Amino acid sequence: MYAETKGWSLKAVEVRLRHDRIHAEDCADCETRSGMLDEIHMVIGLEGDLDEAQRERLMSIAQRCPVHRTLTSEVKIRTKAA
Repeated sequence: MYAETKGWSLKAVEVRLRHDRIHAEDCADCETRSGMLDEIHMVIGLEGDLDEAQRERLMSIAQRCPVHRTLTSEVKIRTKAA
């Protein structure tokens, strides 16, 4: 959407994700120090005639999408019977 608004030549976007469970003690840059953590590896492919600045901007925007922000924030689930 952003690239279209800017008139950039973005032809396609491919996002690949891989999910792992890791020991918190093995994660040097994680706040949690014990137990297991979810780790998501994301690879984003941008197809089109884009310069490096455009690619960097699109990657920066990808870090702020609603799904990414939800996954990286504290999540509380409140459950009740229907």
